[in-house]
Amino acid sequence: MARIIWMIIAGSALGLGTLGIFLPLLPTVPFYLLAAFGFSKSSTKMHSWVLNHKVFGPDIQSWNKNRIIHRRAKLMASAGMVGSFILAVLLGVPLKYIAIQVVCLTLVAIFIWKQKES
Repeated sequence: MARIIWMIIAGSALGLGTLGIFLPLLPTVPFYLLAAFGFSKSSTKMHSWVLNHKVFGPDIQSWNKNRIIHRRAKLMASAGMVGSFILAVLLGVPLKYIAIQVVCLTLVAIFIWKQKES
């Protein structure tokens, strides 16, 4: 039963992470990391597929092995955060929600930029 639950969590995380490529307010990497973890608990085949994927596999492996976030990934994450902020302002999102977004994005940016990089 636990394997099924982990498979559902991992599949959902993979789907949400993929949506995050196209939706600026939805993060990609954290969901892919969760997917890799969930697949490690539920499906050897899917876990291997995620880790060996040509696009996001190397970044997941770097994080898993050494807690490294590559500079390119840091820059892309930062650009996505700035883009989501600009989009929220342009769409006229109420100021209280923009303030919450700024706090959350700032905390995430601090976390990302404090990590080792290669």
